[in-house]
Amino acid sequence: MCSTCPHCGHTQQETMPTDDCQFYYECSNCKALLRPNPGHCCVFCSFGSVKCPPIQQQRGCCS
Repeated sequence: MCSTCPHCGHTQQETMPTDDCQFYYECSNCKALLRPNPGHCCVFCSFGSVKCPPIQQQRGCCS
């Protein structure tokens, strides 16, 4: 899964947890501390290329 920083545009390949949501993520390029957008459960749902596993299970894969 790739994550993209909304501050600097840096993309990073990440392994997301399979059983929990991640609420904070620090960009490895600009060091910005990312938090989920309103209405999202985790940073992967806000800035990742796919939704987190708990959301995939609720809605069906990648919806």
